[in-house]
Amino acid sequence: MADKRDYYDVLGVSKSATEAEIKSAFRKKAKEFHPDLNKDNPEAAEKFKEAQEAYSVLSDENKRKMYDQYGHAGVSSSGPGMGGGFGGFQDFGGAGFDFGDIFDSIFGGESGFGGFSNFGGGRSSKPRATRGSDILMRMNLTFEEAVYGCEKKFNLDVVEDCSECHGHGGFDREECSTCHGRGTITTQQQTILGSFMSTTTCPDCKGQGHTYKRKCTECRGKGKVTVDKKLTINIQEGINTGDRQRVSGKGNPGSNGGENGDLYIEFIVDEHEYYVRENDDIYLEVPLTLTEAILGCKKIIPTLYGNVKLNIAAGTNSGDKQRIKGKGINNKYRRHKGDMFVIFKVYTPKKLSREQKSLIEKLNKTDLDTEEIIDFEKFVKKND
Repeated sequence: MADKRDYYDVLGVSKSATEAEIKSAFRKKAKEFHPDLNKDNPEAAEKFKEAQEAYSVLSDENKRKMYDQYGHAGVSSSGPGMGGGFGGFQDFGGAGFDFGDIFDSIFGGESGFGGFSNFGGGRSSKPRATRGSDILMRMNLTFEEAVYGCEKKFNLDVVEDCSECHGHGGFDREECSTCHGRGTITTQQQTILGSFMSTTTCPDCKGQGHTYKRKCTECRGKGKVTVDKKLTINIQEGINTGDRQRVSGKGNPGSNGGENGDLYIEFIVDEHEYYVRENDDIYLEVPLTLTEAILGCKKIIPTLYGNVKLNIAAGTNSGDKQRIKGKGINNKYRRHKGDMFVIFKVYTPKKLSREQKSLIEKLNKTDLDTEEIIDFEKFVKKND
């Protein structure tokens, strides 16, 4: 026993490791040293066998107690309470764990190790129910539809159970003659580690264990048909470009009885002629005449929720901004309400009547110097 490595060291776990930690460690070792994955490494098979031996002891509560108390002698054929040693993989059958499950997780489902009858008996490898994949489609919305919410109707090809055969794919069900109702076929394989029973899905019944005397002509034996359906969805207020909405069960069909995937609708929102949207805030450019900007005024502002009267201060310049709180987008999708910002643009007249020109000239003769103008004039003189 002196030449055997400590089982905890073999798996790389501490003596206080939990059952889950031991199982996880063995998965990693099995994947690292499995002979089929390490054909160029002559030492892999021995390390793989060593890891299996360690796991068979540490994963069994009684054997682990004996090992912790007596070491390797406690779990040998001559050890206290032990009826057999580790002469071959067949001795692993009483450990109370499923090697097939571990190797399926390593090799991706039906790896050919599902049977492992030498590890305590075979198990069913019928294909598992698999959920269908999701579908992504894009939908255009007007600015108003996105802001206020709406109801949209659209056509979609939906995969459903065939109404003729009720999703079975045929009529007059009978036991599969190839697998005799098991859904799997077991074959024996010889490897460097010994003899293994490999279990694969029956190619005739696709793992169902039964076939049909008559194939359904409506769905051609698939049990599913594609139907053009008109769907209706309610779109919440505040949807923006890039937002998605899920329609449950309208994706691609599942296999082996698995549920359908989901449909995801991604929205693309059109721009507005006047409003500019930034997240949930709305920006609107409002034109002012020269006199409105100089003297100040009251202006009717169109918001998303009706007109409001806004007081504009005297001396307003182009680019000045004024906030109207709570008049942005009521985003129920994110449970947030934005604000509206009015951006002023002062327009200078290009054509003036004689009277207007005279008034402007009189205005020009008055002292309208501001601090900014005075500072600029000083700079001009300094630069001269």
